[in-house]
Amino acid sequence: MEYTLNKNTAKAKNYKPLVWALTLAINGLIIFAFFLPNKESFKNYSFSYLPLLNAVMNGSTFIFLLLALYAIKQKNIKRHRNFIFAAFVCTSVFLLSYLLYHFTTPSTKFGGQGAIRYVYYLILITHIALAIITVPLALISIGRGLNMEVALHKKITRWTMPIWLYVSLTGVVVYLLISPYYGK
Repeated sequence: MEYTLNKNTAKAKNYKPLVWALTLAINGLIIFAFFLPNKESFKNYSFSYLPLLNAVMNGSTFIFLLLALYAIKQKNIKRHRNFIFAAFVCTSVFLLSYLLYHFTTPSTKFGGQGAIRYVYYLILITHIALAIITVPLALISIGRGLNMEVALHKKITRWTMPIWLYVSLTGVVVYLLISPYYGK
C-alpha cells in the first residue's frame, strides 16, 4: 500500500513542545498525587471502584494495541490509526481515573510474603519506570503518524509499541496482585 499525504497532513506540525509539556505535566501530577498531604478530606467518598476501572482500561489498551499492530501488519493504515486512537483514549481514561484515585485515597500496601513479594515489586518497578517513558514515546509516535512521517514513525514505534504493551499488561498484573489488599 502506498503511503500518501492528503491536503490536511501535507504540512507537518511541530508536536515537540506539546509532547514535552504533556509529559512533564502528567508525570508531575502523578508524583504530586502520591505526596498530597490532605487525602483525609475525601474520606466520605468511596473511590474503591477506580482500581478495577484502571485495570479494565489497561487491559483494553493492551487489546487495542495488539489490534493496531495486526492492522498495520495487514497494511491497513486507517484501521491501525483507529485502534491506536482507541488505545490512547483508554490510556487517557486510565490516567484520569488513576489521578483521581491517588489524589483522594491513601496508597495500598502490598501484603504478600515470600517470593511473590519480590515478583510484585519487580513488576511494579519496571511498570512504573517504563510508564514514565511511555508518555513521550506514545505522543511522539502518534504525532509522527498523524504527520505521515512514516520512516520516523516506524523508527520510534519499534520502541514504543513493545513498551506500551508491557506497561498496559503489567498494569493489569499489578492490579490482580494487589487487589486482595485494597481497603485493608
